[in-house]
Amino acid sequence: APSRFMVRIMSGASSRLALFLFGCCSLALEVYTKEHGAADPRRADYYVAAVYEHPAVLSPNPLAFYSRKQALELMNQNLDIYEQQVMAAAQKGVQIIVFPEDGIHGFNFTRTSIYPFLDFIPSPQLIRWNPCLEPHRFSDTEVLQRLSCMALKGEMFLVANLGTKQPCLSSDPGCPADGRYQFNTNVVFSSNGTFVDRYRKHNLYFEAAFDTPFKVDHITFDTPFAGKFGIFTCFDILFFDPIVRLLRDSDVKHVVYPTAWMNQLPLLAAVEIQKAFAIAFGVNVLAANIHHPSLGMTGSGIHTPTKSFWYHDMENPRGHLIIAQVPKNPQGLTGTENAVGKMDPSHTKFLELLSGSPHCEKDAQEVHCDEDAKWNLNTPPVFYSEMMYDNFTLVPAWEKEGYLQVCSNSLCCYLLYKRPALSKELYALGVFDGLHTVHGTYYIQVCALVKCGGLGFHTCGQEITVASGIFEFHLWGNFSTSYIFPLFLTSGMRLETPDQLGWENDYYFLRKRGLSSGLVTAALYGRLYERN
Repeated sequence: APSRFMVRIMSGASSRLALFLFGCCSLALEVYTKEHGAADPRRADYYVAAVYEHPAVLSPNPLAFYSRKQALELMNQNLDIYEQQVMAAAQKGVQIIVFPEDGIHGFNFTRTSIYPFLDFIPSPQLIRWNPCLEPHRFSDTEVLQRLSCMALKGEMFLVANLGTKQPCLSSDPGCPADGRYQFNTNVVFSSNGTFVDRYRKHNLYFEAAFDTPFKVDHITFDTPFAGKFGIFTCFDILFFDPIVRLLRDSDVKHVVYPTAWMNQLPLLAAVEIQKAFAIAFGVNVLAANIHHPSLGMTGSGIHTPTKSFWYHDMENPRGHLIIAQVPKNPQGLTGTENAVGKMDPSHTKFLELLSGSPHCEKDAQEVHCDEDAKWNLNTPPVFYSEMMYDNFTLVPAWEKEGYLQVCSNSLCCYLLYKRPALSKELYALGVFDGLHTVHGTYYIQVCALVKCGGLGFHTCGQEITVASGIFEFHLWGNFSTSYIFPLFLTSGMRLETPDQLGWENDYYFLRKRGLSSGLVTAALYGRLYERN
């Protein structure tokens, strides 16, 4: 079973809480082996980063109306904890720290009830301001002042999330009836407390208290220790704007990511999508999640394309600080399919299968291929099961080794696999190609090898975290998009990194040998942004 305290270091390819329980934070700091030299918090090719998973003190009644004084009293309880974490991080030489979405004010407000919790935020493009040193320059900026002073005292860049307000005129056709915009906002402060920039969340997730900015913020900020960073928030990770466009059009190598993410297995656990994003775009991701296990909210990490430091704990009510040394120039996995391992027998067989690709046609959910094809497909029964609210088409992976294919609409998924021993578990290869419409609307193409919740076909797609099945495999599909996220979890919410990943003969594939524990999910999650 998963341990109560789960902090993992991976290398190579591999609505209520007891809010009075905070205790002291735990630290996870990368320790280098002799091959890398002794641990040095200021190595020239690395910087030191921290993310804090925060069990926010929440309003007992977010629908009630508070005075500004009452709102500040509640928010200062969270800010006191933030300050403790900044001071702990400063002792470890941290140069940038990231705090989660909703960590200061909480959530589940109405537009009216959140108003006392909002700070006024001036445009960083129009003014240069240090809130800590100029506290009386603007009214209703108490939260910004405290964050600025933390950054100054800790001598580090600081990223946090808060609610902000912006007055508007009735002549503005988009101005709400109450005469103000309200935004879910990330703010960035430099190590001397200067207000550097702000990002207003674009893809809101059922957040009635906030407005969507009329214009998408594509925000980057420069640091003296690692160059340019990008910034986005929570649900944004599934959409083209702002972050995909920003990464496509700039030289950003690092992103900061405040989030309040509710885990949804088997495909969208917090650390799972964070890691997949780092791999897909070849960037470092500094992800800070809020910590409320009763709501399924946990999972933070510092991720490079090849290594992760992460935290996921559904039992411990305390917060957690992760500190790690992060490469200034992350080495991506994209394109490594031609770098190593070409002559491995399993990869050779995979390439032979691709080169002998037959002509196939789908008829009533069954795939028929030319008789002279060299694919030698097994023919297990096709079945259907709901996964993540989508109707997946699946085939069971019953054998000790095999080759499977399953299709839906224009997407066909393939699995070449071998197992050292059969376990008493049901695994299945599933495919979905269509519009996801629950808790958001977006078009996806997915090939997924998952452990089912039981032995019945109907259990495939259920949320599980424990598995014992060990696989070595190639998973691939004829995707219609280049935006593909490799999702990879093993037993106990451990992250894995593919051995190889990329395109081969118009198919995108993931290859893995030597799992550290039983497979929970191995999936290729494609996003077709233009079909949303």
